[in-house]
Amino acid sequence: MIALIQRVSEANVVVDGETIGEIDKGLLVLLGVEREDDLAKMEKLATKVMSYRVFSDDNGKMNLNLEQAGGSLLVVSQFTLAADTGRGLRPSFSGAGTPEQARELYQAFVDFCLSKGVNTQTGEFAADMKVSLVNDGPVTFNLQV
Repeated sequence: MIALIQRVSEANVVVDGETIGEIDKGLLVLLGVEREDDLAKMEKLATKVMSYRVFSDDNGKMNLNLEQAGGSLLVVSQFTLAADTGRGLRPSFSGAGTPEQARELYQAFVDFCLSKGVNTQTGEFAADMKVSLVNDGPVTFNLQV
């Protein structure tokens, strides 16, 4: 599983002209599912995302995690993160999870974060989404398990 996380001061997702997910301070999580992923990998990645220390402390050092910083999550499914871009000029998606597998693990990721008490907003799986964000820093990390 892959999570491209961006520290944001605000972010939202719009589908068909309607805002369906929106956060202030927190992390925008673009989530990709690969063929070999399962619930154990999902839990490991979700825990890492919530625990990753990317927020500044009083000394300006990245020492605080999402909870310590009082932040929220906006989780958006991102099929293209699973692309193989190593050859040619067109990405291959042969390593990506099936739509059914990806939907299940995406929802499990969201549910896991919610179960830990994190304010978690979402996009809409497999929809044409418009994602807007103000990247704070900018700070962006690619996490993979």
